[in-house]
Amino acid sequence: MKGLHGIIFSYEQRNNLRELGEIRSPSSIPFGCRFRSVDFSLSNLVNAGATDVGIVLHGQYQSLLDHLGSGKDWDLSRKRGGLRLLPPFNYQKNWGVMPFRGKIEALANVRSYLDTIRQDYVAMMEGDLVANLPLADIFESHLKSGADITVVCGNDSFATEDGTYFEKNAEGRITQVFYKLNNPRGFRSLEVYIVSTKLLKELVDDCHAKDQFSWRRDVLLAKKESLYLNSYIWSGFAAQIRSVQEYYDRSMQLLNPDIRKELFTPARPIRAKGTDKAPSYVGADGRCINSLMADGCTIEGVVENSILSTGVVVELGAVVRNCMLFEGTVVRRNAQLSHIITDKHVEILPDRTLMGHATYPIVLAKGSRV
Repeated sequence: MKGLHGIIFSYEQRNNLRELGEIRSPSSIPFGCRFRSVDFSLSNLVNAGATDVGIVLHGQYQSLLDHLGSGKDWDLSRKRGGLRLLPPFNYQKNWGVMPFRGKIEALANVRSYLDTIRQDYVAMMEGDLVANLPLADIFESHLKSGADITVVCGNDSFATEDGTYFEKNAEGRITQVFYKLNNPRGFRSLEVYIVSTKLLKELVDDCHAKDQFSWRRDVLLAKKESLYLNSYIWSGFAAQIRSVQEYYDRSMQLLNPDIRKELFTPARPIRAKGTDKAPSYVGADGRCINSLMADGCTIEGVVENSILSTGVVVELGAVVRNCMLFEGTVVRRNAQLSHIITDKHVEILPDRTLMGHATYPIVLAKGSRV
């Protein structure tokens, strides 16, 4: 069966996510009021015609399971195929879950799942990638190029120390692979790869037999001469949730209407879990300036340059500026917030003042009462 199959990797945690990563994987971190990070990868695949998607879990995945359900919100609830949640590929040992070592290790531990793939090609993505990619066009480009693996790269300025970077020639073929660079150069990988199902299984079997576990080191780097690695450069918005700072910066960019228009283009809709909340309410004395707000919010105070998830309450006299408030956050009367990220169900007591900075936003853990 020709077509595209999706595999999404959901890691337990990333460095520098602080309180946000303690109770959830980056895949289930809220982004843009009513979305989760994984919504973008799922929507990219569905928009490209994928009907079967497997999500490789690691740890801290209860939040993700609650969000995904049966997959019906992404049209992936099917009698055959559809959404498959693959169990943690690491096992409990001593005091916790073993560290994640690489995509090859993950795929080797769900090797029997690879044999059930009906499609001829696989698109591998990460659950913390926020982008609206023209994946159908990328797939078509892969087929026309005759490449073994197509790598999707970004050319923006957001660099990650642990990221993968590529250099290419004029024809788009990858000539150099780098990672863990002190001074990143070239094109940053968005960790989106298209490869044939047959080749993917061969690579997994070969690497696993040699106790090799890293996709970028043992496949991309080690085999760049024997495999045809092609690049696809994406110049649009793309964020990878690897740190609190990047999460905050990229989220705040959504206040720019041009970026929202690109990320949420009607041509490639981003699907999300449905809500049954009433519309948000802004009181007679309330103000909401240059902000995004999900359903079910009640605003009696001032909200400026902020992003509010479902059910946020800002009481009379409270001022919220440059903040991100997760579901169920309550800001009591006359409280003052600036550059704060609150997790779910946080309560800010009356007359409190909490001030972070654009270069170091303060994160309040889930259920905090400050």
